[in-house]
Amino acid sequence: MYQGMLHLHSVLRWIILILLLVAFYKNFADRKGEFTISHKKIGLILMICADTMLLVGLYQWFTGPLGLKNIQAGGFKETMSNSYYRFFAIEHTTGMLLAIIFIHLAYSFCKKDVPGPQKHKRLLLYYGLALLIILISVPWPFRQIIGRPWFPGL
Repeated sequence: MYQGMLHLHSVLRWIILILLLVAFYKNFADRKGEFTISHKKIGLILMICADTMLLVGLYQWFTGPLGLKNIQAGGFKETMSNSYYRFFAIEHTTGMLLAIIFIHLAYSFCKKDVPGPQKHKRLLLYYGLALLIILISVPWPFRQIIGRPWFPGL
């Protein structure tokens, strides 16, 4: 089951990145215009996918070998001294939680009654920060030591 969740987690990464890029582009292109229902819908779909990703990631963190079990087996000090284990147990998890918080902030700001250009500007900030944090926190294949394949299992 863990391996299946790992593959789902990897596929969801691409869906979230695409949705985040679409949301960012849509708000950038319409930054001087009105805020429409399609802007809000893309944010909602993005938030739902991010929450699903969070649940899958938490399952992996609690049951997989690179999260809580690694900390329990080797101790927190040992985990923090090894860059590979530290990345998956602490850095990746913390970065993704921050990105999901920014996605939630963006969606909650969608519901406020403020002018369209002001909404677009704020959403660009939140989506941009979420995108930056995600790009930094993903174990891309070109990253030494922590790299994972582009499409594992496929």
